[in-house]
Amino acid sequence: MVLKADHPITGLADSKKLSENKRDALAIMIKQHAAAWAVASATVEEIDQLNILQASLLAMQRAVKSLPFVPEIALVDGNQSPRLPCPVRTIIRGDSLIPAISAASILAKTARDAEMKRLHQLYPCYGFDKHKGYGTKAHLAALHEYGACKIHRQSFAPVNALNLR
Repeated sequence: MVLKADHPITGLADSKKLSENKRDALAIMIKQHAAAWAVASATVEEIDQLNILQASLLAMQRAVKSLPFVPEIALVDGNQSPRLPCPVRTIIRGDSLIPAISAASILAKTARDAEMKRLHQLYPCYGFDKHKGYGTKAHLAALHEYGACKIHRQSFAPVNALNLR
């Protein structure tokens, strides 16, 4: 995510603190007005092999690699740095403090929500469109009723527990 200094986007905030409708509207604005943006992910297998943190850092590497240019600096939410072809500055609570990190968080969350809606079409019994993959009571109940499907992470504790039975 590279924002244009001369075109601030009003309303950017931590994606977790915004409604789904507000995130969706901001995602459109971000994509229209950013100098560059990219969203990348890691596969279920990579998450299981690496762990969530390392898979997130891998996805960040992929996103930066797919930008049309190398940014001057990468601002990253948290305290862990991905290996990038540019300097990295980590900022704890950066998604609440830094507009570019807020924008990246919004794009990541809207992309994830869209993927969960797509997965719901393939596996409607799990309710991915509602819980978005989080370990809610409804998600855990569906796992107990239907078992895990191929898109569930084996490293997700409730799925792992099912496999131990």
